[in-house]
Amino acid sequence: MQLFWAKGYEATSLEDLLETMGLSKSSFYQTFQSKHQVFEQSIDRYRELVEGTLRERLRHAKSGLAFIEETLASVGGEACRTGRPRGCLFMNSASEFAQRDPAIDKLVREGVGKISDLFVEAVTRAQKEGEISAKRNPRSLARYLVNNFCGLNALAKTGMDAKSLSDIVGVVMTALR
Repeated sequence: MQLFWAKGYEATSLEDLLETMGLSKSSFYQTFQSKHQVFEQSIDRYRELVEGTLRERLRHAKSGLAFIEETLASVGGEACRTGRPRGCLFMNSASEFAQRDPAIDKLVREGVGKISDLFVEAVTRAQKEGEISAKRNPRSLARYLVNNFCGLNALAKTGMDAKSLSDIVGVVMTALR
């Protein structure tokens, strides 16, 4: 997963995978049918990790709105920590495959759907806590948040500095209230 995330599918060679996984070619093909199958499993694993991390963050957040802000702000924090942000594997894969691969398209849609569902939960919670107007549609706001989350990841990947990313998060948070 890390290799595909860093390099993309096309730029990751079988030799890269064999070296990273510590497998011989015969062991690789005994375990996996193809590079594509490993990529599919990588996207699925990424979904599990992102969903688990966000679900845990939501569970421990002091409020729904705090979860949203922490999640969006984490993109800039990741960019500063790593020095070379990789963006979002879902969006990287969507861009690379441009819907030409139905299996990858389905996995990406499912992953983005899970993130959207978590934002719906956060918005609904924030509405119950009086932080976001109850008149606003939680699903629409969740789509807005997914769009911004993905956009922030893309901008971080281009090298945008953490201060600029933080400024964008501030605008998003203002728009929610």
